[in-house]
Amino acid sequence: MSKSHLHIKRIYEDPSQDDGYRVLVDRLWPRGVSKEDAQLDEWLKEIAPSTKLRTWFDHDPDKFDEFSDRYKVELTQKEEVVDRLLDIVEEQQVTLLYAAKNEEHNHAKVLKEFMDTSA
Repeated sequence: MSKSHLHIKRIYEDPSQDDGYRVLVDRLWPRGVSKEDAQLDEWLKEIAPSTKLRTWFDHDPDKFDEFSDRYKVELTQKEEVVDRLLDIVEEQQVTLLYAAKNEEHNHAKVLKEFMDTSA
């Protein structure tokens, strides 16, 4: 996989042709975004962190390292959906979309890192 084929972006940013295949990777639909405005190709709820992990993390930057480790363990148990997404990345540009305000401490960043090292 070319790492240049996989990007992350907040769902609140305007869609771009450069986004390629747009995948929402949040378990919950983002507030204030219509399905039309999102311009999604796919919503992969099942690749998001578990509700238990998401609730524990609660977007606390101090917990991010442990959250990242725990989420990667969850991702190893979601091999089928990760592999399917990796197959899409092999063929085209993919943008993982997320709603979190914190652009440094979020699950999409962890997912991208996991996928980059899994390819």
